[in-house]
Amino acid sequence: MGLFKSQLANVVEWEEYRDDVIFYKWNNSEIKKGSRLIIRPGQDAIFLYNGVTEGVFEKEGNYDIESDIIPFLSTLKGFKFGFNSGIRAEVIFINTKEFTMKWGTKQAVNLPTEALPGGMPIRANGTFQFKVGDYQMLIDKVAGVKKQYTTDEVRERVLSMLNQLLLRWIVREGKDMFNIQANAVEISQGILGELNTEMQKIGLAATSFQIDSVSYPEEVQKMVTKVASQSMVGDMGRYQQMAMIDAMTNTSNNGGGNNMATDMASMQMGMMMGQQMVNQMQSAMQQNNQNMQGQVQNAAPAPQNQAAGQASGTIPNFCPNCGQKTEGSKFCPNCGQKLV
Repeated sequence: MGLFKSQLANVVEWEEYRDDVIFYKWNNSEIKKGSRLIIRPGQDAIFLYNGVTEGVFEKEGNYDIESDIIPFLSTLKGFKFGFNSGIRAEVIFINTKEFTMKWGTKQAVNLPTEALPGGMPIRANGTFQFKVGDYQMLIDKVAGVKKQYTTDEVRERVLSMLNQLLLRWIVREGKDMFNIQANAVEISQGILGELNTEMQKIGLAATSFQIDSVSYPEEVQKMVTKVASQSMVGDMGRYQQMAMIDAMTNTSNNGGGNNMATDMASMQMGMMMGQQMVNQMQSAMQQNNQNMQGQVQNAAPAPQNQAAGQASGTIPNFCPNCGQKTEGSKFCPNCGQKLV
């Protein structure tokens, strides 16, 4: 019975498949005669013998190892299974899909600025994508000492270098620290190139990198929001009026009528609004006076020209006294004014 049990064939497969596992190592004591290899969709299988890669199988299916696999292995093409012996080999299953991971800065990134000696602290988050790029490099650097490798381990590796990459690409390109989001695509492409170079060292390939949002300290964010709202209003006077109206509305909604301090604040804001309205009315009146003076000055030369007409002995077209049309007469037909 014990002899029969020892000859039971193996099923070489990645049975407990997980989306967050990059590779899984099957390393039973030995592969027996009659064993089968199962490759599922999204998997590749790599045979290793004495730590050396013997063959890579990428097509999904159910294979007889003796007849379908052994003939394609590098140094085991002529291997014959004995009654009591098998192959002491390892099989590594590779997850071939593209992984999507979220990232976020562990600590704030201090962007250098003259206004703040310690720099402007910002935080950012987003996503990045990667996949297995070099099987042999992955085996040499990771799979040789690990049974499996997860996406969380990759995230830790990425986050360990992310702050420096963000700092380098924001500062290097001279980007406005308050418009990072507007330049996110360009910054992301720069980070992707350097991130891919680092990940290639363990057989992975970074395929995409995105910056989803950038956040500033709360005090700075409030200032940015305030400046933006002022620029949208476009006029400081109108902004002040809006601010006072908002404050009065908030005071009323919060039951400010029962509080002397809030009542006083409302009175002061009302007086300020009244003063602003008076100033605007005075300004409008001054403008109207200037316009009227200009009209008088433009109309003044007319009588002078008519008087000049009288002095020259010509009959004016209109009476200088009442404005009646003269019709060529020496005396005004309306008031009797002498015209010559």
